[in-house]
Amino acid sequence: MSLDASNRILEKAADGGRINATDALALFECNDLAALGAAAHETRMRKHTGVIVTYAIERNINYSNICAADCDFCGFSARPNGKGRRGTPGVRTAKPYVLTREELDAKIEELVAQGGWQILMQGGLHPSLKLEWYESLLRHIKQKFGIHIHAFSPPEILWFARINRMALEDVIVRLKEAGLDSIPGGGAEILSDRVRKAITRNKCLTQDWLDVMRTAGRLGMRGTATMMFGHVETIAERVEHLQHIRDLQDETRVFTAFIAWPYQKSPALALQCETSGAHDYLKTTAITRLYLDNVDNIQSSWVTQGPKIAQISLFHGCNDMGSTMIEENVVSAAGTVFAMNAAEIERLIRDAGFEPRKRNFCCGLMP
Repeated sequence: MSLDASNRILEKAADGGRINATDALALFECNDLAALGAAAHETRMRKHTGVIVTYAIERNINYSNICAADCDFCGFSARPNGKGRRGTPGVRTAKPYVLTREELDAKIEELVAQGGWQILMQGGLHPSLKLEWYESLLRHIKQKFGIHIHAFSPPEILWFARINRMALEDVIVRLKEAGLDSIPGGGAEILSDRVRKAITRNKCLTQDWLDVMRTAGRLGMRGTATMMFGHVETIAERVEHLQHIRDLQDETRVFTAFIAWPYQKSPALALQCETSGAHDYLKTTAITRLYLDNVDNIQSSWVTQGPKIAQISLFHGCNDMGSTMIEENVVSAAGTVFAMNAAEIERLIRDAGFEPRKRNFCCGLMP
């Protein structure tokens, strides 16, 4: 693609025009990261006037690591018997667990003590826990702490419907009535059935994932969207993923934010692909900001990229630094460990020339 052609696409996007899949594919061929970043930053500044960058104080809680799915990129999950996964005999042998209420309470109490008001709670596809167990868990948290519960990714919710032999909508209604506030966009990986079948087994396909979020939006709930890239997908499949998110957002307005991060390589995983570098991460983030014109917020993935690249991503389309993530187990199980508290996040934001502000789930500013 010529420089003039890429500049025309970037100008259209930066001016608020909607680019198409062909445009996005052309931008992925463009290696002028400065131009991509500038257009994405202009789009971000048009959507979010002023110099505010938001973040949340949040804790990731994995209520269980027991999972009936088999994902080649996951080093966290465990079989009920503790055996390793396909392709990694004797390597991934995490001890299976389900948190007790006492353990859960201690984690939330620590969060509240640090000024947090929201938890991100996910687990595996547990083969025997029934819907009533999850309803009881939600009611316990709401009654005791009154915090925002952002929980149960689409694959989990679909699993609940499957093992309880219930309609998807009925499951979401019951979870919402028990205290579920919003749905995280985990388990999306790449929304292409070819990719999903290649790297996962016994896990939902593309339309199933989208149906959860579509149903949640119809019921008045909100959620986030994610993309794990840089493994077996093609660039066209990255764009396909973004198209699915944009189309569903046009239909439902369910998504408050989008977060993308590269696959994290580890010798313990069955999936062995080189981890994408900072250039690919920043390029993909910038194109995401340009393509998802109907998603207000793009979050930086400092958990996988570290603080410095996360800071640079604020000039490549990101307007949100995610959360403090007082606890993180899944990415760290693949060997990538970055940690930041609120003071560190605020320092990074200020050093980049922005003003840090705490936010709620929907990215509204906190007092």
